Amino acid sequence: MSRSRRHPRSNSNPSPNLQPVGTPRYRYRVRFAKTGLLRWISHRDLANLWERIGRRAELPFSMTEGFNPKPRMQFPSALSLGVESLDEVLDLELREDWPAEKLLERLQLDDQPGLTINSVSRVDLADGKSQLAAMNYAVTLPDDFDDEESARVEQAINRIKQEETVSIERKGKTVTAHVATQLPLLDLQTDKLVVRIVTGDGASLKIQDILDLLGLSDWPERGATLVRTGMDLKGELKHS
Repeated sequence: MSRSRRHPRSNSNPSPNLQPVGTPRYRYRVRFAKTGLLRWISHRDLANLWERIGRRAELPFSMTEGFNPKPRMQFPSALSLGVESLDEVLDLELREDWPAEKLLERLQLDDQPGLTINSVSRVDLADGKSQLAAMNYAVTLPDDFDDEESARVEQAINRIKQEETVSIERKGKTVTAHVATQLPLLDLQTDKLVVRIVTGDGASLKIQDILDLLGLSDWPERGATLVRTGMDLKGELKHS
């Protein structure tokens, strides 16, 4: 009894969703705020939300290659769960050359609660992927904050400023930062703690790390709100 000969599966057929070779790509930088209840969604859910917003806005996304193409989008920094932000960055790519003003208007029409589109600008593909340079944070004071705790926080800040480096353990690895260059701003103001974190070559400190170093790990549980107020990207002028 002869066996039927099976033909090997051909790998030469491209995905039906694959964009034609040579399809143009245009990159745009979206700066947005993520506040309110939206701060409790994960970074993955945020990426999915942006994909849905883009489809509702009928954006001509540039798609990745393969059998499961996705819109070309990139976040230079994932925001920790529970942290608000007034200045997040998303780079997305379209296959059509839209004026930045048109894209801004189309995105603002979606009116997603907790998501505010601040600006849209064109960026050059030749510049490569955006890279984080520094982050600014403001942490509101706990509901029961008093003068005694204020004095303790000031002492803890002064101790850190006298150190050359600070280190934290994260997932079995040590993350070290040079205080003078990577933690240039650490100050307790009348109504908030303000922090500026400059990124290094490896892993960088997070705002929760700063609270841990100051002995303030319980602040979020006591009503403090962590807010990223600004992001600077490498190759850009300081964003205010």
